[in-house]
Amino acid sequence: MAGNRLKLELTRVVQGKSRLGIIKGLGRKGQHSLEVPGCLLYTHFGTVPHLTQDTLHTLNSLPSITQVTLSTIAEHQEVLEEFKDGFRAFAGLHDTVLYCSLHDPAAPCPTGYTTNKTVSVWGSGGRIELTVEKFMALQKTVQPDFYQSMADGETWQNNTSRKRVRKSVDRTLAHLDECLLVHQKVQELEGVEVFGVVEGGDILEERVRSARETAKRPVAGFCLDGLQTGSMDQTLRTQLITAVNKELPEDKPRLLQGVGRPDEVLACVEAGVDLFESFFPFQVTERGCALCFNFDISADPERAGTAPPEVLEQNKEGDPEGEAQHNGDISVEDQTQMTSFEINLKDKRYHDDFRSLVEGCGCYCCMNHQRAYVHHLLVTNELLAGVLLMIHNTAHYHGFFSALREALANDKLDLLKRRVLRDRGQIETKE
Repeated sequence: MAGNRLKLELTRVVQGKSRLGIIKGLGRKGQHSLEVPGCLLYTHFGTVPHLTQDTLHTLNSLPSITQVTLSTIAEHQEVLEEFKDGFRAFAGLHDTVLYCSLHDPAAPCPTGYTTNKTVSVWGSGGRIELTVEKFMALQKTVQPDFYQSMADGETWQNNTSRKRVRKSVDRTLAHLDECLLVHQKVQELEGVEVFGVVEGGDILEERVRSARETAKRPVAGFCLDGLQTGSMDQTLRTQLITAVNKELPEDKPRLLQGVGRPDEVLACVEAGVDLFESFFPFQVTERGCALCFNFDISADPERAGTAPPEVLEQNKEGDPEGEAQHNGDISVEDQTQMTSFEINLKDKRYHDDFRSLVEGCGCYCCMNHQRAYVHHLLVTNELLAGVLLMIHNTAHYHGFFSALREALANDKLDLLKRRVLRDRGQIETKE
């Protein structure tokens, strides 16, 4: 069975839900740890988009967990099997904890291809159908430190019937039991942990049933699936997460899939989520945008890694519609649209703006270049634009999570929410 070294040690629970702590025992030897609330390091086939390993490691406080997905790895199974030493060595990832998920959170995943015995993932070459046997053979080849069990996650659409949702929960539990059974017999997976997947669509009773039954299995943590941006409004998502977390043990981490916007992260942390996937900076970079929102909760407004008030005003102007987008109004098809947490550096107003992307940010891009230069790189289609934006967006996003942990530790969560949501008209009153 799984190694069972991984454990979440809580140092504080704020208002009965928001959890501050550290996950210990990560990795085959249990030598790594990760503070929560936190996020994983998002990659494409083991590489952070636009960045080399050397460039990536110029950034401070990177997560100790790197996320890879079967949707990109499955089509290279034969090569990895011939290599034999696992994906970490194959990709040159060295000293990091490897987490293997089923789907890429930043890529579309067509529905309608799940059966009682199979799920499908989508790589560059199209659809790949996975049985439990093939799924576990891939895990044996990848040799991750922990992985998400196989699951039927096609019930996030709001018109999904109760019968289909119930079937999704039953299938996911059956897949988990089969994965755990095979896992016990594979020597290459000794010491590897399994995360069970909680499904249930938007039906409270099925969510609770899925959580309760998954918690009975010998899993190291939980993936909350089918709650991604665009699938439901934040109020319903919060209600479902709160109900699910009541059924889950406190000492095991909860990873929420498909949610990355700062306002949604804050709401989900308040509902008891520990971990997130950090695909949002990549999406922002692909739009030619820079993250520019304020998360400063210190007395010094010039503190590195924060956005001063004038940046927030530019942020407001940068929205293509002239208004901030609010929770619940982004469809799945609209996730490529700009949010109010970023500025669009393709806009001609930046052609003579010689400020850094975010005043006070200590990343390489902000320390060495101006908005006007990045604008020039974007309009001339230079590859360096993506590199500089990804450096900044990654640093800014992880800085936000550091501020979130600091806010929880110092009773400043309400202040952080006011900073982050200032221009969005979304500040919620305390219950």
